[in-house]
Amino acid sequence: MARTTANSPTVDELLTELAALDDPRIREVNARHGDDHGVNLTALRALAKRLKTQHELARQLWERGDSAARLLALLICRPGSFTGDELDAMVRETGTPKVHDWFVNYVVKKNPHADELRARWIADPDPVVASAGWALTAHRVTGDAGGLDLPALLDTVETQMREAPERLQWAMNTCLAQIGIAHPEHRARAIDIGERLGVLKDYPTSPGCTSPFAPVWITEVVRRRGE
Repeated sequence: MARTTANSPTVDELLTELAALDDPRIREVNARHGDDHGVNLTALRALAKRLKTQHELARQLWERGDSAARLLALLICRPGSFTGDELDAMVRETGTPKVHDWFVNYVVKKNPHADELRARWIADPDPVVASAGWALTAHRVTGDAGGLDLPALLDTVETQMREAPERLQWAMNTCLAQIGIAHPEHRARAIDIGERLGVLKDYPTSPGCTSPFAPVWITEVVRRRGE
């Protein structure tokens, strides 16, 4: 395979390097969360830092389908260079939770087509794609929420979140909490919806961390802000 630049490794060389970084213990832990790679993320980021931005190399890594290679691709790509159609195809290939999360947060959010895709994905019949739409909506809720119909979003959460698949449910719950945190006029309703649905109420939370249960999450963040 041709090198991307004079000093750039080939995709095959990078896959060999990633394979050497694979740790069975990390792979075992990741498998519990639905991920299928065993590369320490600190080591992965160090590799990305060495490579710097190489968009064509990132494309080639993504095409290989390997999760570690795709995570590396997301770190060295140029987010704004993808077309909307490319990102739409990629979101349907993300597969594992970590690749999906990095794809949305490191690439789509930085792309000029982000809001167009948000509106397209949120109602997609594929729950993984829809979860990306809800994650992008939660991001919009905390910033420029102009044009968002917040009551309608709450209606959808109220009727669909309890039975939604896990990844979609998590994204909808995040959006519910962010509406309650960022928009005081909708706070009481957001807390009420969370209380009645009980989604993530019993989710195990480490000491010092905020529960993802929306009523607790909203109340704690608002308390810290002194509102």
